[in-house]
Amino acid sequence: MKINFLLFLLLISLSLILNSRNVLATEVEWNIERFEKFSFATVSGEIQHGDKLAFIIASEDDCNEVTSWFSFYTWRNPEDFKKLIDKEVPIMLNGEIGISATILSINPFLNGNRVILALGTFPIKEYIYLLHKTYEEYEKYEIEIIDGADFQVSRYFDITINNWKLDNLIESISKANKICKEIILNKEIS
Repeated sequence: MKINFLLFLLLISLSLILNSRNVLATEVEWNIERFEKFSFATVSGEIQHGDKLAFIIASEDDCNEVTSWFSFYTWRNPEDFKKLIDKEVPIMLNGEIGISATILSINPFLNGNRVILALGTFPIKEYIYLLHKTYEEYEKYEIEIIDGADFQVSRYFDITINNWKLDNLIESISKANKICKEIILNKEIS
């Protein structure tokens, strides 16, 4: 399962790279797709457009859970960067501290690295409702990677903050969830 998920992360990263457009638009543009047993919805960052916020729904969980991850691009490339894979790093979410994200992968991209970090897997309805309400309250969804006890953010990241617009979040996740349910239905038919 972990190898499939890592392969999925690599392929989704490539898809996101190829689908990235440097567009100055006011409307939030969601990318909703399917890959094997997963469906996903992604949105581009406001500070670094190539940074993505992703919501992944697996048919193996009957489409009832969503895994949330985000990516950060960095020019930094210290020799010990790869040791951070599977480690938790501290973040602030809309200014709230005491939260962490797990580094899933670090891959060379352009002249730097694309780092994918996971927030976790959650019950889909409750989590998306909570995000929607949080976004309405703060009018932003902002993540900042911050210093921790054994982690100096400036060693690994040159830009430590990004935010994403979550307009149309519920509709986008609903579409991705429908795709996930079609995966289950097609599996049952075949």
